Amino acid sequence: MPDTPADRYNIHVGGSVSGQVTVGQGNTVNRIEAGRDAALVSESDIAELRGEFDRVRARLPADGAIADQAREHLDDLEEAVTGPQPDLTTMEYVRKWFARKLPQLAGAVTGLIVHPIVGRLVEAAGSALAADFRRRFGPDQ
Repeated sequence: MPDTPADRYNIHVGGSVSGQVTVGQGNTVNRIEAGRDAALVSESDIAELRGEFDRVRARLPADGAIADQAREHLDDLEEAVTGPQPDLTTMEYVRKWFARKLPQLAGAVTGLIVHPIVGRLVEAAGSALAADFRRRFGPDQ
């Protein structure tokens, strides 16, 4: 099919531009969301992290309303950490809840949040989330 003036495109991309450029007619662009990077986090890493959660659960009070709430919050934290996208808001809430309600376990819960495997999960989710994680849970927090 011969080119017509409408089929010609002249573009100039300059400066410090990065990313994808699509020019023309009838283009299809598919975006694949970045998932967990296998090089950063393996299934054995996730199993190790779940073991750390189990060790903290073993330290919870045996019974009572506060124990039930603590178990529920730890479950929420585990899901927030190991889900498809780490949920920093839940991580922050659970840490603060333990600091208020069970301060004797606040350090153990914070240890889960700043665990190296959690750091790799957050890094695998993207640089913006990693920067927010460092802001919320960095050494000054």
